[in-house]
Amino acid sequence: MTDNVVPLFKDPLNTADTIPAAAPAPTAHDAVRPVRVWRRTGRGLRAAVTSEQTRAAARLVARHGMYVIGGTRITAKRTWDGRTASRYERMIRAAEAGGNFEEAKEWEDRLTRFRAARHHRRMDLLKAPQDAVKSAAYGTGLTAGGLLLLGIVLAIANKDASWILAPIAAVIDAVGAIVYVATVVWGPAVTVGPWLALLALWGVGRQKQTAPQWALPAQQRDDVGAPITPSIVVTALRDLGIAPLRNAIKEMGDVGAAMLGPIRIAGCGVEVDVTLPSGVSTAEVQGRRRKLAENLARHEHEVFITLPAAARTVRLWIADSGALDEPIGPSPLVTDETMTANYRTGKAPWGQDLRGDAATLSLYQRHLLITGLSNQGKTAALRALALWLALDKTVELRIADLKGVGDWGMFDGLATTLIQGPTDEHVIQATEMVEGMVAEMERRIQMPPGTVFDPLVGIVDEAQVAFMCPAVGDDKRPYGGSKATSRYFMAVRKIHNQGRAVDVILEEGTQDPTDQNLPKLVREGAHTRISLALGTESQARMALGDKAVDGGAAPHLLRQGLDKGTVVVASDGIKIPAGQASITVRTHYIDTDTAGVIADRAKALRSGIVTAHTVPDAAEHEPLADILTVLGTETRVLTQEVLKRLAALNDKAYGRWSFIDLKRVLDGTGAEPYKSDGRMVIGRDRLARVLANRPDEGSASAAE
Repeated sequence: MTDNVVPLFKDPLNTADTIPAAAPAPTAHDAVRPVRVWRRTGRGLRAAVTSEQTRAAARLVARHGMYVIGGTRITAKRTWDGRTASRYERMIRAAEAGGNFEEAKEWEDRLTRFRAARHHRRMDLLKAPQDAVKSAAYGTGLTAGGLLLLGIVLAIANKDASWILAPIAAVIDAVGAIVYVATVVWGPAVTVGPWLALLALWGVGRQKQTAPQWALPAQQRDDVGAPITPSIVVTALRDLGIAPLRNAIKEMGDVGAAMLGPIRIAGCGVEVDVTLPSGVSTAEVQGRRRKLAENLARHEHEVFITLPAAARTVRLWIADSGALDEPIGPSPLVTDETMTANYRTGKAPWGQDLRGDAATLSLYQRHLLITGLSNQGKTAALRALALWLALDKTVELRIADLKGVGDWGMFDGLATTLIQGPTDEHVIQATEMVEGMVAEMERRIQMPPGTVFDPLVGIVDEAQVAFMCPAVGDDKRPYGGSKATSRYFMAVRKIHNQGRAVDVILEEGTQDPTDQNLPKLVREGAHTRISLALGTESQARMALGDKAVDGGAAPHLLRQGLDKGTVVVASDGIKIPAGQASITVRTHYIDTDTAGVIADRAKALRSGIVTAHTVPDAAEHEPLADILTVLGTETRVLTQEVLKRLAALNDKAYGRWSFIDLKRVLDGTGAEPYKSDGRMVIGRDRLARVLANRPDEGSASAAE
């Protein structure tokens, strides 16, 4: 059997042909084992690389390495600046970039003097070898002669000639000792010297914080809300991604510090003006608000960019971290129970600006529009202004709440008209209320010049419901819409055109503005334009106008749900910093129950206000019954006051009444006007008896 075996190899030590032993067949376990080993090794390496200890060690090495590299760069730059003219050239370019040509000329003069002095130094270096040889020869001769003279003096003093060379020998021994010490110290110095130099470079880099942010320790890396310093502001601007700005900062000798004005404490934050270099527009910086905020370690809503009066300048207001999330204090309307209002000379205490100063708003002869997304505090902000107005007893309020959930219920007994509800019928009543204001406005316009009128303020909350109303009147005119046939639209336009001249003012609140639910002509007719949080920049332009938005107003950047009650105001009725077109105000929140308490105080200042919850039809009225209604519970009321209350109750029927009309109705009834304390009045008891004795049961029941 062995004869048939084919020899595979020949043993050199044994001439016999042999067959090697067969290798054992590999099993499945043997094939899987290397894979498992590699997987375990990979997991171990990944765990080691991703562990916090490894990352901390990597950050430590990177941090201190960058300290050395940064220190070397800074030292080299300082040395280069000190030995060359680069510093002067950089300052000239920075001055020219900033448009400061006088400063550029001054630096150019300094550069000329530096180059002249450097030229003199270089010419002196050419003569230095010759001067050095002469100086060495003179020095050696003088030193040898002096030592020899000293030796002669010592020899004469000691009467020993060997002292003549003693000073020279002493100098030679000292030189030898110095050389010996130098040879001993040289070795360690050569070894330690580079490390000392490296330590010095590390110290420079550490002082200037040249390590990247990610390499810093955790307590420094996560230090959000650190105090704002000039270097932080300049660095944030440099890293905005605006190439001309970055290059200009690099070329400035002061690394951009000249761009900054003083950093001033402003309320719950700081404020600084930044003069941008040539080639950088303010719009570019405004468009990078989020990135700038992140560079300053702030949230986007904590940084506001506005444009002051100075050209090519942006004003940064940077809040203390988290400060804007803290609530402001209660309204003075709540804390001061003795407060009253003056429509003409006073201002409503409305809230605080971002600096923490009180923000007060004048409503005198200014139509008002406030808008924003739903549930952002619009009604509360508008109602706070109405509550302040109510504390002036000369102001008549007519209110239409087209939401109808009771937000304005406390004005029952305070406003002469109060409409609450979202239906088409309520819109019709609100339209007739505004048309009644138009009729009163036209009546006042026809009065003799110089006549003084009590203010009449109409408030329509959720006015978008009126503009979108599909109802059509009997005259085929729609109540809603923005065409010339729209009754509500045209009534608002008429008041906007002429109302302020006779103190007939309209204030509207709307939601989520569009061209359909808030027409352009109505928006532009308001003197005071206010916006809460909005969804888009185009809506912000609808609410406040292009000028305010181009000047930095950004209600679309307010946080929906978080910045409730925060408004952006464009109006001459509020103090706005010079050069700005708008101001951001955090309004005081007055809840419904507290608003009811304030309304009760306002009611105590007035008397006999009867609130009409619907607008009566001019054709359906009973003069005697209406007069008794407006007298309320008072014993007697001045005829002029009765005329005013009648007009408020039914402007269509009584808006144009005079004392003659009132006297004509009452003559012969037994309830004629009479004098009391020299003034004409109407007595309630007399009129009640007249109505009670009439055969008409409806009138009698009305009297009761």
